[in-house]
Amino acid sequence: METENDKYTSGLQPTQVAWVVKDIGKSKIFFQQMLGISNFSPTFTVSVKNYDATYYGQPSDAVSFLAMAYTGGTFIEIIQPISGKSIFKDYIDHNPSGGVQHITFSTPVANLNNVISEYESKGYSIVSSFDTPIAKIVFFDTREEIGVFTEIMGITKEGEKAVEEMKIALGQQ
Repeated sequence: METENDKYTSGLQPTQVAWVVKDIGKSKIFFQQMLGISNFSPTFTVSVKNYDATYYGQPSDAVSFLAMAYTGGTFIEIIQPISGKSIFKDYIDHNPSGGVQHITFSTPVANLNNVISEYESKGYSIVSSFDTPIAKIVFFDTREEIGVFTEIMGITKEGEKAVEEMKIALGQQ
């Protein structure tokens, strides 16, 4: 039976699969040579302190390399943690070979607090968050249930435009 809160999560859209890796360059080559995904963005550096990031409720100063591709209707994200405390650094420390670390679902930013409330009402707390101009992002620890973290992106109006631009720039293959 659907609860009042369930109506807020039923509209979540699958958006992205993210790998945390120890060598982003090698990973991009693998995706290109073995899976035919050659439209990755140039690798860029993300410093989360620029986005009011949190790590288990505390400010985060993590830095990572990141690259993205868009294929098959889904964003593919590759993250290589460089420094600082983050769930990405934790992941690579416990899984030195790397792997799928999170899956992402999106919702309009106006719905994000409702989604957060539903997750929290079911016992999931926010383990990490970022506040960017294109999305408010929260991570929940759903590893026990599905083996990976769940990221929810509350997409802003600027974000809707940016996502469409990324889809075009990274092009469907």
